[in-house]
Amino acid sequence: MLEEEGRAKIISISVEDEMKSAYIDYSMSVIVSRALPDVRDGLKPVQRRILFGMEGLGLAPGKPHKKSARIVGEVMGKYHPHGDSSVYFAMVRLAQNWVMRYTFVDGQGNFGSVDGDSPAAMRYTEARLSKISDEMMADMDKETVDFVNNFDDSLQEPSVLPTKIPNLIVNGANGIAVGMATNMAPHNLAQTIDATVAYIDNPEIEVDELGKIIQAPDFPTGGIIYGIDGVREAYATGHGRVVIRSKTEIETSERGHERIVVTEIPYMVNKAELIKHIANLVTDKKIEGISNVNDESDRRVGMRIVIDIKRDAVANVVLNKLFKYTELQSSFSINNIALVKGRPMVLNLKDLIHYFVEHRLDVVTRRTEFELRKAEERAHIVQGLIIASDNIDEVIQIIKSSDNPTEAKERLMQRFSLSEIQASAIVEMRLRQLTGLEQEKLRAEYEELMKRIEYLKELLASVEMRMQVIKDELLEIKEKYGDERKTEVVYASEDMNPEDFYANEEVVITISHLGYMKRTSLSEFKSQNRGGVGSKGTATRDEDFVEHMFVATMHNTLLLFTKLGKCYWLKVYEIPEGTKTSKGRHIQNIINIDKDDEVKAYLNVKSLKDVDYINRTYVVMCTRNGVFKKTLLEEYSRPRQNGVNAINVREGDMLLTASLIEDVEVAHLCRNIAACSVDETLRLL
Repeated sequence: MLEEEGRAKIISISVEDEMKSAYIDYSMSVIVSRALPDVRDGLKPVQRRILFGMEGLGLAPGKPHKKSARIVGEVMGKYHPHGDSSVYFAMVRLAQNWVMRYTFVDGQGNFGSVDGDSPAAMRYTEARLSKISDEMMADMDKETVDFVNNFDDSLQEPSVLPTKIPNLIVNGANGIAVGMATNMAPHNLAQTIDATVAYIDNPEIEVDELGKIIQAPDFPTGGIIYGIDGVREAYATGHGRVVIRSKTEIETSERGHERIVVTEIPYMVNKAELIKHIANLVTDKKIEGISNVNDESDRRVGMRIVIDIKRDAVANVVLNKLFKYTELQSSFSINNIALVKGRPMVLNLKDLIHYFVEHRLDVVTRRTEFELRKAEERAHIVQGLIIASDNIDEVIQIIKSSDNPTEAKERLMQRFSLSEIQASAIVEMRLRQLTGLEQEKLRAEYEELMKRIEYLKELLASVEMRMQVIKDELLEIKEKYGDERKTEVVYASEDMNPEDFYANEEVVITISHLGYMKRTSLSEFKSQNRGGVGSKGTATRDEDFVEHMFVATMHNTLLLFTKLGKCYWLKVYEIPEGTKTSKGRHIQNIINIDKDDEVKAYLNVKSLKDVDYINRTYVVMCTRNGVFKKTLLEEYSRPRQNGVNAINVREGDMLLTASLIEDVEVAHLCRNIAACSVDETLRLL
């Protein structure tokens, strides 16, 4: 409503247009001023303001810590007019070494934990800047970056930090804006600097070459990156999925029980929630073979999650299930979105390095211009002081005979053709500078200044020289702060083959009449000399007995055929391991077989991936009522978790047996079966 000639004037505005305009303004404010990092220094506004505010408080490395509440008040009152909790938690994140690959804040007190514990209230904790944060703000006092007004125009703050570190690549970033989000992975500082130096040497370098230098993300919590395809895609396009596995090892306790020990977990996984999830899966019987889960982590040994395995379970099988059903294996979705000149952009690895080098070139150029100007100003003053020292008696006489400093300066300027700045410096000169030693120092300083001025002018005239300065400073940073990778890289497919966990050794498979099965190393069955009395092969119940016993290798596959005509697959390494005298485990607890069903035949198949073998080998089945069927083994080369129907068994009938027969034997077998009874057919099979 406007006042026009004393009358109220109402202007009609479309609600839809107004809402669009307001929402766009809001979304751009969130994108630019809150959620997304700047590609140059890799910081969001609140992070930049925290570091700048802490430097203003004098919280340099080595200085005493100061209360977090004092820091939050400084930042909130001067630069960031938002909630105190948002500022505090942003500062806490900069201090958490399981979140940041290289922390910028040195915290003292409870700053949370990898278990998801909240930090203590800001009145209890203290903080100061870490050593590496100095490199983020180096040369900021040399007009290297633009300063802008703060929210109430009473102070100025930097629009970006003149960082020497490629922070966006090194520490990554995450944030949710309006209509977009960023999720950038951290990397190793030494490898990132090597890649940046390689780009400076050859700006035409390809992303693949840069990826070979950096290898993969390097997460602060360690772990193992499993498969490199997602990493390469992220480096090339800015989007990708990285699979991370916990670092584990299998130990044997003093009692002979196996246990899985987890020493590193994937990035951003809550350790306490992970342990709770494993315990719930065991309680719900979704994962079997685990007797206990215990967190033995402490400051001395670091992270140590111990998962005790039951005696009849296989540790590697349990571990594979944990990888599948828990966050012992997780994925990190890379989405490289950052602000480039105030606009959000998706960036590949080369783009990230390019914009950082471009920023460093601008910083070095502005720093050189500042240092050149200061050197020329100082040389001008020193030149005047040298003139005064060469004519000291006359200078003293002029100053003594002048009524005031202004007159003295004017007479000096006129007598020796000095500038006002030089004359002022001479008038303010101390008496000790009249000594011969001080005069020699002035001449030496002037010579050094002239050499410095000449070098700085050459530097400004040559982009190659400034690039060399950037390289030298990066290599110096690498020398000071570079460290080894924390995250290992396994160059394999994302879906690891469980067979890789097992040596392909020979084992003896034992199956009892009641369905108890186990595998035992063949080495336990030693050959005996003449007169041997034998060795007990397995322990069974009084009403049970061993029905099947054969040799297989750990990578073999068993085809299990039931009386209702279903076929199930079972890898040999999934069969519980046992001693010669152990009973084994019931088949119902190993595969998803119906309670009213029963396994009638076990076929030991060496490989379902040998195309020639599976296309010349048949599975021959026979039922009690004399139904005979042969099927190419190739039809069973694609395992299904819940099995498949191998033969239709009519009511009152059931499958009795199944056998593997090669192509050359099929015709002969079929001719004989035609004239055989059921019992004779079973004997032939």
